[in-house]
Amino acid sequence: MPPRIALKKLFAHLGCSAALLLSPLALAAELEKEELKFGFIKLTDMAPLAIAYEKGFFEDEGLYVTLEAQANWKVLLDRVIDGELDGAHMLSGQPIGATIGFGTKAEVVTAFTMDLNGNAITMSNAVWAEMKKHVPMADGKPVHPIKADALKPVIDKLNAGGKPFNLGMVFPVSTHNYKLRYWLAAGGIHPGYYAPHKGDTSGQIDAQALLSVTPPPQMPATMEAGTISGYSVGELWNQAAVSMGIGVPVVTDYAIRKNMSEKVFGVSKSWADANPETHKRVVKALIRAGKWLDEGNNVNRAEAVQILSRPEYVGANAKVIANSMTGTFEFEKGDKREVPDFNVFFRYHATYPYYSDAIWYLTQMRRWGQISDAKPDSWYFDIAKRVYLPEIYREAAAELVAEGKAEASDFPPADDEGFRAPLQGTIDGVVYDGRQPNTYLQQFKIGLKGDTTL
Repeated sequence: MPPRIALKKLFAHLGCSAALLLSPLALAAELEKEELKFGFIKLTDMAPLAIAYEKGFFEDEGLYVTLEAQANWKVLLDRVIDGELDGAHMLSGQPIGATIGFGTKAEVVTAFTMDLNGNAITMSNAVWAEMKKHVPMADGKPVHPIKADALKPVIDKLNAGGKPFNLGMVFPVSTHNYKLRYWLAAGGIHPGYYAPHKGDTSGQIDAQALLSVTPPPQMPATMEAGTISGYSVGELWNQAAVSMGIGVPVVTDYAIRKNMSEKVFGVSKSWADANPETHKRVVKALIRAGKWLDEGNNVNRAEAVQILSRPEYVGANAKVIANSMTGTFEFEKGDKREVPDFNVFFRYHATYPYYSDAIWYLTQMRRWGQISDAKPDSWYFDIAKRVYLPEIYREAAAELVAEGKAEASDFPPADDEGFRAPLQGTIDGVVYDGRQPNTYLQQFKIGLKGDTTL
């Protein structure tokens, strides 16, 4: 039993007056629930949960949290929906996918974005050797970012010989799936469609590259065995391929479409409705954790790496975790480059739940057929506002500012409407404006748009 809960029970025996005079839990008087269990997957971007726990930020809010690793994303989501978990580290697409009924149908919401970026695409050594023939070089090293144009001749040759090209990604509504598809399509490679209205959720209709779900910890071994030729995943599994000498990360997701929401802290809508004060205080603790992780130009990242390497969190070699968490990234063995924004936990208002982030996921669900029919722009806005809850975030942020734990300038301005500025600098040059989802979709040569259906 956490010591402060034991202390609270002791105060109950002393009587109300003594409790009011002595209890450090006075701030918890309005809490609906103090003891909480949160789930996570063993990836480095679960860091805000680990830091909020280790640095006492949860306890500062009167919250007594247990963190529990989960077997996979589906189990994690199901346990949040069933109430076995109070909340969890989730793929940004999971609350959205659940709300619109792709896969599991449930009302899941988020008031906190855990990080931006954090993924890469890795190819096997054999595929990279062929790709490299088509990659521009400078001073004996590949010019980055590497586009899927270099992969297209490899896939075309295999397809011409009747052989499939298999790639792994972590979950149908994951950033990894959508960024991999985005990168492939930008290089003229069709990644396939979903057709749930026809009972086909393979995502492989018309595909030149066959994408399928592979659990992150199994990706290196599955690629080494030849079952897949590459994969899209979060850290530490791209750097693990380099460390093991079995593959080469060819592009980071930051180079594909920078500063995209990667994970969120998700809870069921029923839990959020029943526990508004608790929810707000969880968000307060997580904001402080994100701020700590990015503080002073990542000065705390070395300590974070040591925490994450422990078995109860990511449980992996600290040197491998540090490759990406400390602002560098290794591509080919020995080709380590500065990528300061590979993991972002607070900069660029990273923790704020922007509607435009939710809408981007919805556009990709539509583009690849997970949303079967055309929807008006207003539908995209309505779903984003059902799932993303910036009002709770703003309440948490205001309290942190009042308590002197954050500055008002740390957060989006008060007149912010939940949309980031239009994003340029994508790998294919397509500009994303969250206020115009259908106009955005019209710009792509590959993918569903307008009234197109399968």
